[in-house]
Amino acid sequence: MDKSRRAFLGQAAALTAGAALIPLSEASAGINDQPPRRGGDAKHRYGMVIDLRRCIGCQACTVSCSLENQAPLGQFRTVVQQYEVADSATGQVANFMLPRLCNHCDQPPCVPVCPVQATFQRKDGIVVVDNERCVGCGYCVQACPYDARFINHKTQTADKCTFCVHRLEAGLLPACVESCVGGARIIGDLNDPDSHIRQVLRENYDDVKVLKPEMGTRPHVFYIGMTDAFVERIHGEPGLWFGAQHSLGHNVGTEDGR
Repeated sequence: MDKSRRAFLGQAAALTAGAALIPLSEASAGINDQPPRRGGDAKHRYGMVIDLRRCIGCQACTVSCSLENQAPLGQFRTVVQQYEVADSATGQVANFMLPRLCNHCDQPPCVPVCPVQATFQRKDGIVVVDNERCVGCGYCVQACPYDARFINHKTQTADKCTFCVHRLEAGLLPACVESCVGGARIIGDLNDPDSHIRQVLRENYDDVKVLKPEMGTRPHVFYIGMTDAFVERIHGEPGLWFGAQHSLGHNVGTEDGR
C-alpha cells in the first residue's frame, strides 16, 4: 500500500462516523474487550527484565535497534532516558537511566482501539503491527500509556518495539539484548519455570516493578532497581535524552518538574 493511499485511509478512519470509529476518549474503556490473539505459539509468553543496576546509559540498545529495524531518523523503538535525581536529604544529584520500550501488556489498550485490527497480540504475548493493514490513524499511539508508539515517517504506519520477533523466531536475541554492554536486558519465556528470566524474577522478587501498574495493562517489561518516584511519573514522548529532576525520599518531585 503506497503512502498516499495510507494517508487517505488514515484521514478517512479519523473522520468517518460509524462502527469503525472508536472515540479516543473511550480508548481506556475498551481495555477489557480484547480481540482474540492470533499467530505465535501459546506455549510461550515472552517478557523482558531490565536491571537498572546494570544499565550505564550507553545507548547501544537504541542504536542497534535502529539499525536492525530501520527506524527513520529521529524515531526510536527503544530509548534510554536519562534523569537527574536529587536526594531530598543531602541534595546530592545522580544520574538515573531508564530504558523505555513497548511493554507488551497482557491487556494492551492499543489493540482494541485499532479500527482495522492492524495492531494485534500474538498468542505468545508479543504485540505487533500489520503494516499492510495499518492506515496510520494514530489511535493506538494515543491509547498507549507508555508513549511507546509512533507513526513511522517513512511508512506512515504505526511502529514500535516488537521484541525483534523475527529474531526470536530464528533463535536469536533481540538486537537491544544482544548489544547491551552491561547485560541489563534479559528476555525469555515466562511460561518456562526454568528459564533465566524466571530465575532473575524469583531472585529479585521484592525489587521488581513495572511502569504505571494502576493502568491495569499488566505490562510484561519488568524493572529491577527502579525507585517508586518513577513508577507512575513517566510522561512525555520518548527521546534520546530526557532531562528531569526528581527528589528521592518522602518529597517526590512535582509533576511540572518531570
